[in-house]
Amino acid sequence: MRFAVLSLLVLLVSIPVQVNATDLKTIEKADQAGLNEKIKNDMSVIQRYREGLHSVLSFIATKPELFPLKKQADIRLLSRDEKELVRQTWKTFLDYNMALDSLKHYYRSFDVLKKESRKSSFLIAYGAFLAQYRFSMEWINAMDRNDQFEIVLNESVPEFGLPKETYSDVKFKILNVAQATEFAALEAVYKFYGGKDYPEVRAKIKEDSAYIWNTGKYKGQVLTAKNALLILKKTGFSAWFPVQTGVSEWMGDTKVYRVHQSLISAQQIQKMIPLLQPGDILLIRHEWYLSNVGLPGFWPHGALYVGTPAEREIFFNDPEVKTWVKESGRVEGNFNALLQMKYPQAYEACREPANRHDVRILEAISEGVVFTALERAVEADSAVVLRPRLTKKEKAMALLRAFHYAGRPYDFNFDFLTDSALVCTELLYKAYEPSTNYKGLKFPLVDILGRKATPANEIARMFDEQCGAPDAQLDFILFLDGYEREKKAVEANVDAFRQSWKRPKWHVLVQK
Repeated sequence: MRFAVLSLLVLLVSIPVQVNATDLKTIEKADQAGLNEKIKNDMSVIQRYREGLHSVLSFIATKPELFPLKKQADIRLLSRDEKELVRQTWKTFLDYNMALDSLKHYYRSFDVLKKESRKSSFLIAYGAFLAQYRFSMEWINAMDRNDQFEIVLNESVPEFGLPKETYSDVKFKILNVAQATEFAALEAVYKFYGGKDYPEVRAKIKEDSAYIWNTGKYKGQVLTAKNALLILKKTGFSAWFPVQTGVSEWMGDTKVYRVHQSLISAQQIQKMIPLLQPGDILLIRHEWYLSNVGLPGFWPHGALYVGTPAEREIFFNDPEVKTWVKESGRVEGNFNALLQMKYPQAYEACREPANRHDVRILEAISEGVVFTALERAVEADSAVVLRPRLTKKEKAMALLRAFHYAGRPYDFNFDFLTDSALVCTELLYKAYEPSTNYKGLKFPLVDILGRKATPANEIARMFDEQCGAPDAQLDFILFLDGYEREKKAVEANVDAFRQSWKRPKWHVLVQK
């Protein structure tokens, strides 16, 4: 979550990327089936995060009063709120850009792969490079219309562990002859490889390449494929951001680091089960997933604990719940029966084992709003359990609402105004949304590119602000805090959790 006519011929001595043996082995000796799956997944990842950059530029276009359409001669001072909006937009742009940076960097050694994987890996690296290059050009063009932006954007970005002058560094990277040379080399290799597979990715490559050639207003070098490869080995898809130092295998919707290994252990997950109740809220963090991109703050994901049918049978064996169930159409007062009557497909889905484990979680992930096992949902690196201060009847009502959304697609636009697709915390928001005769939970809403949303990190911040107050909405149950260097998660107290929302977004890269 970067110059009407751009002069690309600014001198820069490019620092070659040091590709060590470990990096090469990771790609070269990868299991072919696993690599094929990752390549297929990353083709869609490129499109998703390219669209993320596009959405940032589209948002800017809707705010001409802040982001003028032409160079300003008389500059008014930005208000505090306007500066904050510029910063937040920059952070979102950085988020998508850094994700593409790492994806591009991961596939930089495409030429060491077997033939069947080489071309598609190059396609990912090239697509990521072009998306970064094209939209960074657009960003710079927009920001250059107001000289104040240069000052605002060059402040440090602690959320990403970035120092001062990052924006100047990005501009210097974009507006230089080395970047233009790398682009020309990539074009030559792309034409040499040819191919018609992944047409949607190729269509975006064509669009972004045309924009760069047109905006650059320069004549590209004529290169042979052999010379182009030599240039790429020297420039090597170098990372743009200092936080990337030493991090080549970063993250993806398919993990590329600590594959099949999370900091929270299976034993810790089993110890969680007796502590949980239907209606509990889980905030979850996976360190090395691109699904974190576009979501602000340390905590990127939220999930709802619905429990097993047996757990719900016991928990909701409550006079008030039974009365409400009867009023809702089930004369026997059984809450599970009400769920089955109202949402038969969702109810059957929640009873199906997930990888031989009982289903206990309802969450919105990239596959959509799905039921899954606790063992799968908390196969993660940090997690906290929070319990709403509500009656059992109110929790039953929340679960009934949540079942209504089961099966809907994931909302990559993070738009809480629509019900046709949901983001993770939107499920929580709508399940517990206050209404007539329903207390519910009042979650904070923030703007993400002009859309109202409740990021998971805002729930953690809300807990911190309300903790100890009579009107606090949530109680603390458990916090498993991941430590990357020690490769484990440890049980931490409420005070540690209260500070967690303040951590840098990519905490793992700057964690002491």
